Amino acid sequence: MYIAMNRFKVALGSEAAFEHVWTSRDTHLREVPGFVEFHLLRGPVREDHVLYASHTIWADHAAFEGWTKSEAFRAAHRNAGQGSRGDAPLYLGHPEFEGFAVIQTVA
Repeated sequence: MYIAMNRFKVALGSEAAFEHVWTSRDTHLREVPGFVEFHLLRGPVREDHVLYASHTIWADHAAFEGWTKSEAFRAAHRNAGQGSRGDAPLYLGHPEFEGFAVIQTVA
């Protein structure tokens, strides 16, 4: 398995708009071979932002790479980071990507 995560520093006051963008959009993930599961996580509140993370589980790294090169990926990420009306960015800076190969799973 492979886990892909992006961390977002969402500007204070933009949390509801950020969550709406993510929960109301068509992710196109279910149509991608090797997709297992997706989670949107809300973390701690900091001085100027709230930390969020997207957490996606893939069958393997190759499946994740295939997703990043697909039309489904491009469609899911159009206007990423913009409010529902295309106004100011919802988060500070660029998302920070982290990818992990799964070494052990305990279920």
